[in-house]
Amino acid sequence: MIATMMSQPLSLNHLLERAGRLFPQSRITTRLPDKSLVRHTYAQWHERTLRLASALTALGLAPGERVATLCWNHHVHLEAYFGIPAARAVMHTLNLRLAPDEIGWIAGHAEDRFLIVDDVLLPLYLQFGAAHRFERVIVFPYSGVPVDPKAVRDRIAAAGIEPPQVDDYETLLAGAAPGFVAAAHDENEAVAMCYTSGTTGRPKGVAYSHRSTVLHTLVGSLPECWGLRGSDAVLPVTPMFHANSWGIPYGAVMLGSDLIMPGPHLHPADLLDLMVLEPPTIALGVPTIWLGLIQALEAEPQRWALPKGMRSLVGGAAVPEALIRRFAAQGVSIVQGWGMTETSPVATISYDKAELVRAGMTEDERYARRAMAGVPVPLVDLRIVGESGEAPWDGEAVGEIQVRGPFITGSYHAVPRDPEKFTADGWLRTGDVAAVDAHGYVRIADRTKDLIKSGGEWISSVDLENAIMGHPAVAEAAVIAIPHPRWSERPLACVVRRPGAALDADSLRAFLVPQFAKWQLPDAVEFVDAIPRTSTGKFWKARLREQFRDWDWPSA
Repeated sequence: MIATMMSQPLSLNHLLERAGRLFPQSRITTRLPDKSLVRHTYAQWHERTLRLASALTALGLAPGERVATLCWNHHVHLEAYFGIPAARAVMHTLNLRLAPDEIGWIAGHAEDRFLIVDDVLLPLYLQFGAAHRFERVIVFPYSGVPVDPKAVRDRIAAAGIEPPQVDDYETLLAGAAPGFVAAAHDENEAVAMCYTSGTTGRPKGVAYSHRSTVLHTLVGSLPECWGLRGSDAVLPVTPMFHANSWGIPYGAVMLGSDLIMPGPHLHPADLLDLMVLEPPTIALGVPTIWLGLIQALEAEPQRWALPKGMRSLVGGAAVPEALIRRFAAQGVSIVQGWGMTETSPVATISYDKAELVRAGMTEDERYARRAMAGVPVPLVDLRIVGESGEAPWDGEAVGEIQVRGPFITGSYHAVPRDPEKFTADGWLRTGDVAAVDAHGYVRIADRTKDLIKSGGEWISSVDLENAIMGHPAVAEAAVIAIPHPRWSERPLACVVRRPGAALDADSLRAFLVPQFAKWQLPDAVEFVDAIPRTSTGKFWKARLREQFRDWDWPSA
């Protein structure tokens, strides 16, 4: 029997038109480079987004061609999120925190035709523009200074780059024909592209479709995921060039939530100041940003206060239980998730499952589970595969996380299918090692490359890091494997003390003794000024391993 339902393609264009019609008074607040605020209604944003689609189409942009963005989080970047797909092109967010040579390589590999760039980021563009020539560079006057296309072309030429056509973004929109109507499309057409961080090998492109993006948005907005509501004011600290800011901008537009765009001002004091000016009900960011936020707050409690009842989505790396408790003391709840660029990215979310609450879940049990990666979200299948095959969900057996679903990539852009990344039966190999308990909660043990194998036994660097960061004198910590003449590898803890705190290696190890077996404890502790970070804010352990590659253990 065939169903009687309409075959209506899933489309971002529907979310765009829905926002313009149903939520015209919802607001997008953008922080400008000078820290002043500018506000747009959804009605204004909708009209400007359609003008962008109209202008791009008039410039001859063909379906499927890529338009790169080199932008901070602001209203124009949100226009690009919907205006580029409305023109049937593909938005490709460039990660401005990467090295210029890498940005240039990525733009070339993606074959980006146009570039939309903030005027304040033109100096960065000049550092990689020779590596890939864009046909057209569209400059958004984010600083408020009008764009002089001829002057920009002269700057580009002076940098030794063959000048492209240069346009002022605002002039382009003003001259675009109004009343643009998006053309019909297949729901499997690509709408956006992100490249992986490339911590091992070259970055790889992941192309999201209308279908995958709409499904991810619907799942993400569920109460036991983001819990997003139209009455929310959303502060996405996660960059819009990082896995599409976890998909939150799409959810906010779908539901009509207010958006608070922080621009480049991501220092803890700037974020706390913005939260006073425009209090969010929900904010999202990586643990390192949130760690700096709570440290600034605790250092000057008389100066700052977080919005009471604010919810926080934190992901990108493991969230220590101690950090979750510190925010709870400020009246802010943290929800942790796990995912990757390849998973759109939300694949698991940690929340209090009803069956556990009914069974009398204690406060300590609640915090312990909030510090886990959570349970698979709807439409995502997850399995753990160890050396002897698929592992049971018993909370003990560990293996690589493998996932599949309608918003999980099945290949990479312009890269041959790699059996090291995709299994023969259609699962994505994530490279993350974890255990899953009987209730479906995923506990990340490590990345495969970060596990420490000592004397034939595995040690989780993540477990050690989370425990170390529970010490009141520790600001942050990363644990790496160091080759050992007897045990193959042993853990080295790189620790940043809190300002003014006193802590030595023996005291730290004594703190860890009740939590770990003796052989799991780090044999050495190095106190450092800072932990190096990747372009997405994660601890960059490869840099630490390079820094301490000549480590010499005392003879045993």
